Parts: sequence; structure tokens; C-alpha cells
Amino acid sequence: MDPFLLMMLVILVAVVFEYINGFHDAANAIATVVSTRVLTPRQAIMLAAVTNLIGAFWGTAVAKTIYSGYIDLAGGFQVAQLAIACGLMGGIVWNLITWWFGIPSSSSHALIGGLCGGVLGQTHLTWGRLIWDGTDAAGKSVGLWPKLIKPMVISPFIGFTLGVIFMMLLTIVIVRLTVRPSIVGKVFGKLQLVSAGLMGFSHGSNDAQKTVGIITFALIVGVGAGAFDPAHAPAWAQWLKPTINAKGTVDHVPVWIIVLCAVTMAAGTAAGGWRIIRTMGHKMVKLQPVHGFAAETAAAITITGASELGIPLSTTHVISTSILGVGATKRFDAVKWGLVGRIVWAWVLTIPITLTLGYLFFRACVLLGWAQ
Repeated sequence: MDPFLLMMLVILVAVVFEYINGFHDAANAIATVVSTRVLTPRQAIMLAAVTNLIGAFWGTAVAKTIYSGYIDLAGGFQVAQLAIACGLMGGIVWNLITWWFGIPSSSSHALIGGLCGGVLGQTHLTWGRLIWDGTDAAGKSVGLWPKLIKPMVISPFIGFTLGVIFMMLLTIVIVRLTVRPSIVGKVFGKLQLVSAGLMGFSHGSNDAQKTVGIITFALIVGVGAGAFDPAHAPAWAQWLKPTINAKGTVDHVPVWIIVLCAVTMAAGTAAGGWRIIRTMGHKMVKLQPVHGFAAETAAAITITGASELGIPLSTTHVISTSILGVGATKRFDAVKWGLVGRIVWAWVLTIPITLTLGYLFFRACVLLGWAQ
């Protein structure tokens, strides 16, 4: 396949994934503010779309983690591009399935699982870093485990714990001040506008940057494959070409990639995602404005901190467990644990299923003669 067309295909699939990520995870920012009736669904979606857009421009540390090179290119540039495209397709399929059933699964886990499957589909392509351990020249741990997998496993527990702590502290303050319930509702109804905005911002700062990293890596591979050579690419394509440094990567993410991903995610968020919103906002636990404020604040702090450190994690898992933590402080049976069990099963299955899908997509490319 022509290297330029293949690179553009990867970018197109990445944009589709970003759009679906937007409406699939829109519930992360707006489910609680809708369920507490602080905002109408339309108002909440616009708030989430705008704050997602702003958050996507807040640093590129997460993008750098993604494009910094987990895949060995020994199998060839074309194979690497196909592996990325097939991995993204695996994530897209799983996101659409879980959206249809209203299950708040992780787009981040779907992305990682799909990419692993796409890579494993080609026997000549191996991970450039060890998954579970290994150290670089400076003695620092490298690989998928410390940078991607471990944070995604730990972050839900952080979200749950902070949700419990925030709600307990707020309860203590409200009880000691003997504030009337009507005043509590009004005050936290206003404060929840801020916490929902912070949640949307944090979502954009982490999730949008993952696709920024994927597209940046596709461009880096495209340079190596000769995708920008005049024989393959039209003249206008030269402005897409990144500046490669001595390490074979980029010092700065091209601005147009950030703009593309930010606008795409905001557009996807504006499209809604009502099936998942109903699950998170109404079915897991009954929320009031004070609960929504506590859950959103706890999740936003967790996600924004991770974004600053360049750690990609699941915003869905963090806000979901924050809601559970807040709900558990009311009383243990306030949470509909049967529904939570089904959600957790979807979380557990996400990586194995998307890995399988990514693998199958790549093997289909082999059968079609697009890869060896």
C-alpha cells in the first residue's frame, strides 16, 4: 500500500476513534450534573464540550508517553502503521458495543488492548520495551507496566478513596454548621457547575492527548516510510511533516494535531452519549448536588494530576469509582451493586476483547495481502 495513503488512513481512523471517545465518555463530565438537575442535558453537553476543548490544549505530557516508542519497527514501517490502524479499529468496535448497551467502559483500555492486538498480529513485530519490567540506561523503569498498565489499575482505587474522603469531609462540615438541606442543595448546585467544568477539562487533558500521541507516532513512522517523499505525497502534505530529532522522535507535537483532536473530541462530546449518561447518572446511585460535587472534584483532581505527570489513565474508571465512593458514604446498599458488577465485568473484558479484535483485524490485512 502507498505509504502516504496508509499514513492518512491511520490518521482518519484515529480521528474516528477520538470522535467516538468524545460521545462515549461524555458521561464522565456530565452524568452527575444532569442527574442532580443542576443543568439540563443540552446545557451540560455544551459545558463538557467547551471544557474538553480547553483541556485538550493543556500540555502534551500524555501524548509524549504514547508516542515515545513502545513498538519496535523491525517488522517494517508499513506493518507498524497497519498495527496502529487495526488496534484503533478494535477499540472503536468495543466502544460502540459498550455504548449501545449503556456500559461505561474505558476508551483508554480499549485503545491499549487494541494496539497490543494489532502488534501481536504480526509475528515479526515486537514490543520495543518490556511490558512488565526493564530499565533504561539511567536505571529508570520502562515499559507498558509502569507507564500505562499500573496507573490504569491503581487509578480507580484512588478515585474511590478520594470520593469517600471528600464526601465524608463535606458531611462533617454540613453537620457541624447545621446547614439546612435546601441551602445545601442551592450552594452545591452552584459549586457543581465548577466541578463539572473541571471534570470536562481533566477529561480533555488526558483522553484527547492519547489520540494526539497516536497521530504523532503515525507521522513519525510515515517519515521513516517515505510517506512525505514527492513520489508519494502531494505538495500540500509537506506542512503535515513533523520535525524529527536525533532520537528519531519529535521535540514538540505539531499544533495542528492538537487542534484536530481537541475539536474532534469536543464535537463527539457535543453529540451526547445518552445511554451511558443514564447508567452513570441515574442507575448506579441516586445523587444530589453535594454528591455530584464531591465525585466530580475527586475525579478531576486525580485525572489532572495524572495528565501533568504524563500518565494516561481511564477517566471512565476514575469518575465511576468516585461516584461509587460517594454513594457508599450514604449507606452501603445505596449503590446498585448488581449493576456495578456488570460494569466491572466489562472493565475486565475490555483489554482481552480489544486485543483479540486488533489481532483479528491485522490478520485480515495479511489475508488481503496488505501486510506480510
